[in-house]
Amino acid sequence: MQTHILGYPRIGSKRELKKACEQYWSGKILLEELLTTGRNICNHNWNIQKEAGIDLIPCNDFSYYDQVLDMSLIVGAIPVRYHEVALKKNNSELDLYFAMARGYQKDGLDITAMEMTKWFDTNYHYIVPEFYKNQQFKLTSDKIFNEFAGAKQAGINAKPVLIGLVSYLLLGKEKEEGFDKLDLAKNLLPVYTEIITKLQDQGAQWIQFDEPFLTLDITEKAKETYQYVYRELRKQFPKLKFIIATYFDGLKDNASLAVSLPADVLHIDLVRNPEQLEDILNTIPENLSLSLGVVDGRNIWKNNYEKSLTFIKKATEKLGTERIFVAPSCSLLHSPCDLDFETALQPEIKNWLSFAKQKVKEVVSLKALASGTEDESILADFEDNKKAVASRKTSSLIHNDKVKQRVAAVTEEDAQRKNSFRIRKEKQQESLQLPLFPTTTIGSFPQTTEVRSWRAQFKKGDLSAEQYDALLKEETQRTIRWQEEIGIDVLVHGEFERNDMVEYFGEKLEGFIFTKNGWVQSYGSRCVKPPVIFGDISRPDPMTVYWSQYAQSQTSKWVKGMLTGPVTILQWSFVRDDQPRAETCKQIALAIRDEVVDLEKAGIRIIQIDEPAIREGLPLRKAEWQNYLKWAVEAFRISASGVEDATQIHTHMCYSEFNDIIKNIADMDADVITIECSRSQMELLNAFADFKYPNEIGPGVYDIHSPRVPSKEEMIELLRKAQNVIPASQLWVNPDCGLKTRHWEETEKALIAMVAAAKEASAAYA
Repeated sequence: MQTHILGYPRIGSKRELKKACEQYWSGKILLEELLTTGRNICNHNWNIQKEAGIDLIPCNDFSYYDQVLDMSLIVGAIPVRYHEVALKKNNSELDLYFAMARGYQKDGLDITAMEMTKWFDTNYHYIVPEFYKNQQFKLTSDKIFNEFAGAKQAGINAKPVLIGLVSYLLLGKEKEEGFDKLDLAKNLLPVYTEIITKLQDQGAQWIQFDEPFLTLDITEKAKETYQYVYRELRKQFPKLKFIIATYFDGLKDNASLAVSLPADVLHIDLVRNPEQLEDILNTIPENLSLSLGVVDGRNIWKNNYEKSLTFIKKATEKLGTERIFVAPSCSLLHSPCDLDFETALQPEIKNWLSFAKQKVKEVVSLKALASGTEDESILADFEDNKKAVASRKTSSLIHNDKVKQRVAAVTEEDAQRKNSFRIRKEKQQESLQLPLFPTTTIGSFPQTTEVRSWRAQFKKGDLSAEQYDALLKEETQRTIRWQEEIGIDVLVHGEFERNDMVEYFGEKLEGFIFTKNGWVQSYGSRCVKPPVIFGDISRPDPMTVYWSQYAQSQTSKWVKGMLTGPVTILQWSFVRDDQPRAETCKQIALAIRDEVVDLEKAGIRIIQIDEPAIREGLPLRKAEWQNYLKWAVEAFRISASGVEDATQIHTHMCYSEFNDIIKNIADMDADVITIECSRSQMELLNAFADFKYPNEIGPGVYDIHSPRVPSKEEMIELLRKAQNVIPASQLWVNPDCGLKTRHWEETEKALIAMVAAAKEASAAYA
């Protein structure tokens, strides 16, 4: 029996990579300092796994921004618009790489970033490869070879991790018509062959191919491409050992395909789909070993050893120990780094948790226990594990009867606005008196170093509550005045009192706890610290009314109340796994509903309930979509339906494909939806146009995840595209997303251009 890890967090235990990248981008450190940070993180990660006793330790799971973008650079899938960046004097390979991710606006160049979207049903974002008819590929980066050499230098013959060729193609987007991206497999295969040849020459014995698309609904052509690719790779490399890693769901109808591929080990996710084990054991050929993903790579709960051992025992009885590998369900990229840094957590709850470093130990312990160890420390760990699991089941911290009773009493009426959108729109127009092409932002404004320092000082006790309040009021007032000056129609208060759009609400709700260092990567240098939902959820007091009311008192214009929706709070938290997610989501929805009603009572007439994660939460298989969408849409409607017709409810979604769920988005019945649209050049609007989406919509006219500032003309062109498919009477004008991570200088320039673009579009329409 062997152990392996599919991938390890790359941000560093104290977010060293985030800090180094941002310093490099701002010119505060040189390239070599950034590269040194990367090497240090890799060595730290390898040593953790080596010391724990992991048999196969991964390399090339590290990335300076995104593993899919890494693959695009490695195989030369570099869009033509970036070629000039590479030719600029003093630009490194990493400068080209970051330009693809973030855009480039200097040296006389102004280049947009590549598209970004969600990695399956996670809150991680990847950079979408761009594909063209008859596209040629070539090896253009040594990153993977340098990392393998670095591991060897550290005394580890590592297991290189590659995104499988078929999954890489399926992750991308055809940028012209008349071809299928899978047609590029024959052009791409020689580059994969070259990569693997070099790794073999360096001494690699194992290669892990990540093929998560094997757990999705795929076409017959995709299945044929899988067979073709792995048949060819096996011919080229008869002695190398291949692991095909699948995760995030079960293989289901793709099981026969997966077990037939000429690999040495097949990895399956038994956390997300334990039922598949029986099918795989009944169909697996004698030459294939099985990797059991029994430790949850996406959540922070301690593994239940007894439960995992039943899976391992069942598999070993059928296959023998020599054909079994023990592993996490997926890469530990989605887990925080190290629970040891959490010194302030309530001990009882901390004893229920496990982060990446602890999950590595769990994998090793499970192998030892399954192998019949007599090691006293391992057996003691087993007893401690049993006690922790039992403690969580019976703890009085978890259950609240009042919350359960309220959820049980929810009726269909609780999820219905009083009247249809047509009637509501008339009342809202009469009440709000907004112009054509009304302008707004998505909620947050830049959180400067100064603002963050106030929060840190307040938490340390260096600022009193009164001092902190006064500083935030001053910043809020300044932001309100500035929005008035440039002519934005619907204002926001800027959210300077908030840390994170989920964490802020979780801190004010019962049933949540918070870590100090439980960071995970969302995209690039953006890290989030998801709250932990451990028990029943309720709202003891109003959460946002104070600041919304204060901001509204500073202006005669409308100020939006800003809330995070129930599905997004659920998706972007580490969620309890002892009850259905739908039940937890409904508890959150009722808490948000109470806040919406209180905002309306306080005079707030426009309330935004952000749901950027609703598409992300979709199960990977379409057959399971409707059950999820039913409870997700219901949760949003419960949260939004307690107000009068004249109160306008907004929602916001970003980095999602909407075509398949457009009816469900309409069923949410928000009066206004704002969406990310600029990176796709308004392509996402086609789904709303084809559906004849009835409510109002704000397609983002500039990309806030890039530091480049778009021109007024660029935004006008996007608005023209929007008007081609959506009636002008339905259109709002706004950025793609919140502005929290941007700097004031670029924000001011971009929003001034946005308002000018909206006025010009309105004048042209009139």
